[in-house]
Amino acid sequence: MDRSEREKIQKEIASLELETAEVFKRFSGGGLLSFTPQELGGAPRPEQREQQETPPAPAGEQGGPERPDLQQELEKLRELVGLDAVKREVEQLADLAKVRRMRRERGFDSPDMSLHMVFMGNPGTGKTTVARIISRIYCALGVLSRGQLVEVDRSGLVAGYVGQTAQKTKKVIESALGGVLFIDEAYTLARGQGENDFGQEAIDTLLKAMEDHREDLVVIVAGYSSLMPGFISSNPGLESRFNKYLHFEDYDGEQLFRILESFVRRGNYILSDGAARAARKLLEEMYQERGENFGNAREVRNLFERMVTAHAGRVAELDSPTDRELQLLTLSDLKDAAGE
Repeated sequence: MDRSEREKIQKEIASLELETAEVFKRFSGGGLLSFTPQELGGAPRPEQREQQETPPAPAGEQGGPERPDLQQELEKLRELVGLDAVKREVEQLADLAKVRRMRRERGFDSPDMSLHMVFMGNPGTGKTTVARIISRIYCALGVLSRGQLVEVDRSGLVAGYVGQTAQKTKKVIESALGGVLFIDEAYTLARGQGENDFGQEAIDTLLKAMEDHREDLVVIVAGYSSLMPGFISSNPGLESRFNKYLHFEDYDGEQLFRILESFVRRGNYILSDGAARAARKLLEEMYQERGENFGNAREVRNLFERMVTAHAGRVAELDSPTDRELQLLTLSDLKDAAGE
């Protein structure tokens, strides 16, 4: 090896030693956070960032999802168990939106109207399901451009430090543009937890977005019937923007049994005659003895899941269970699920 080659190798080694020293220095000073996102492979190139920030195309347009079929969405609404008053109100809203669109297409003025809503009722009464159907109905009618449902609660909007809540709430709102933002247990936003509570910051950010994006955003706030009126009246801005109230009544015993049947059917199980009779009686008793915060369909789902668990424990002991035995939920399964 001649002198020039040795010098070249020595320079390369020296350069590597300098780079290595710099790496160790940055690790000791600030850890991985000292590296730029590009060095860690986490940040997109500018052209990638621009592509990521491009909003999805509206429903019905090239590159976007297919626009929902209005009649199919209305049929989904009508097939829901119970909720007769809610169904009527939603169909009235759909009719109103349809006629407003027709008037605008013919050149008639249409008065501005608020599409934001308050859902009041106990858990498990179908509020989220109805909100999803409304988002798709409004998309089918062209009221909303995308028709997605974004569901959050307080934890999805409120952060722990000054200034973070507004940014967190804005990000959620951006994801809901073109659809429905559904805020469950919304009354918790107005329950101050001292000077470090930022629920009001989330409300203020939400109110501004409802005004700025009133043509392509519907906000639905939901919670217990006893708490939602106080939440709305706590802020004049909320009172002025939410003027439609939908009340979700508890399911009665027969409706609860129909919900159980739907869980059984969708799970590809079968209720024995004895289990069906006992379940109908049990659910009627649950309805009659329900407390203030009765869980409705959630209670039924929990019962069904416990029945499935009891069934599995029973069938697992069989050497060669038949197809029917793999499907049949018996009276003993129900009794085990009910703790009898």
